[in-house]
Amino acid sequence: MPVRINPSILAADFANFETELGRITSADLVHVDVMDNHFVPNLTFGLPMVERLLQVTELPMDVHLMIENPERWAQGYAEAGAFSVTFHAEATADPVGVARHLREIGARAGLAVKPGTPIEPYLELLEEFDQLLVMTVEPGFGGQSFMPETMPKLSKARAAVRASGLDIWLQVDGGVTLDTIEIAAAAGADTFVAGSSVFGAADPDAAIAGLREIASATPHVH
Repeated sequence: MPVRINPSILAADFANFETELGRITSADLVHVDVMDNHFVPNLTFGLPMVERLLQVTELPMDVHLMIENPERWAQGYAEAGAFSVTFHAEATADPVGVARHLREIGARAGLAVKPGTPIEPYLELLEEFDQLLVMTVEPGFGGQSFMPETMPKLSKARAAVRASGLDIWLQVDGGVTLDTIEIAAAAGADTFVAGSSVFGAADPDAAIAGLREIASATPHVH
């Protein structure tokens, strides 16, 4: 299956985003973490920032909403032109409704779960989503350590997606490095958010290539 590497600009130089985006031209998508200081204890970017980023890069935007009330806010990111908009299962009582609205606008709809949230209830709703994001750290801050205990959840999601025959991307986000990407790929991930391990490298494009090579060479657990 194809491997996608989505660098997270949470690890980029905030004063030079346009330059930083020019350093990751081999990325598949750009991962943008939107945090509201309510759903998670951190505050990052909002819609105006995403709209501006879309004007300075040709890379598709992978927006991750770590916010309350995605029913109200998610559509704005899809309308702005984000390729993919992911919201949290824990933040809404109506994940299917939010996902359907995003798809109607023309974005891919992603559902994210925190490390402690079971994935099983959402595997029955797979056809409503284009991406499942299994968080491999507690959402809120970059630079955290990968949580291997989340891998059984990822494996369950991979088995369900495989059985469904649907085109659903399985994303991991948090602590993805040259040392941990193999673990996540083996458990079934095909889409990898990497922050510090890309933007912290002297050559971010070379770092992307290294991550992609390891993930592509890793056999998936069946």
